[in-house]
Amino acid sequence: MPELPEVEVLARHLRPLLRGKTIRAVEVRREKIARPTTAAQLKQALVGAKFVELERRGKYLIFRLRQPGAKENFSFMGHLGMTGRMFLAASKTPLPKHAAVVLDFGKQKFIFEDTRYFGRFTLDLSAVAALGPEPWAEEFTPQVFQAALKRSVQSVKVKLLDQSLVAGVGNIYASEALFRAGISPRRAANRLSQAQAERLHQTIREVLQEAIDCGSTIPLNFSGEGKRDALFYYGRIEEDSTFYQERLHVYDRAGQPCVKCQTPIKRIVQAARSTYFCPRCQR
Repeated sequence: MPELPEVEVLARHLRPLLRGKTIRAVEVRREKIARPTTAAQLKQALVGAKFVELERRGKYLIFRLRQPGAKENFSFMGHLGMTGRMFLAASKTPLPKHAAVVLDFGKQKFIFEDTRYFGRFTLDLSAVAALGPEPWAEEFTPQVFQAALKRSVQSVKVKLLDQSLVAGVGNIYASEALFRAGISPRRAANRLSQAQAERLHQTIREVLQEAIDCGSTIPLNFSGEGKRDALFYYGRIEEDSTFYQERLHVYDRAGQPCVKCQTPIKRIVQAARSTYFCPRCQR
């Protein structure tokens, strides 16, 4: 599932392309995507509106729009789910089989494609309201982070996936941050020392920022045409020398040598998700 860096890179890509565009028509091809908003409600809100801004919050995209004559903007939310793509195409481009929502701009159209339909494209912002602080927010201090961990008996890896703790951290970057911090994913969150919590706070920011920097500086195929998904889920291929997975130290590297001590990386399952770690560096 796309995590904070993937969504941030997509937001940076779409922002200048959408800003100032006016929505002429809306086609909702999979109503599940808009729930609890109905297709009729989404069309009524969006048709005639102009894109003002696009922001990221956690793993969500927040679209800001304004209707003609309105004094204030309104917002709707997009979430890629597990297999979603959002991209612009020429108006005459054939729609992909799994296009869920299509916004008509005239010469161009915005396409939200979602193979498994786990994504969202809705006026309901309740999921965003429940998010914890952003990793770089001033209120996300090491002290606040440690205090939140102290209240949880869950393993620290599982707790990091709690979006009310810190917004946007997912399975890949939780494993990577714990490796850099030298902390076992099995350790109970409330048993981390102050030094460990401070180190983990720092490595969370580091791994997310590095992924954003990497994804922002290499060409990506956001429509996914002609290439199998890889980097950032938008079409990079493993044969490319800039493939980001080479930078991941533990995730999806079970059995391969640790980059620090050469011990084989282990894989375990926690809360139905794969966790990767070095049993020597992360005792």
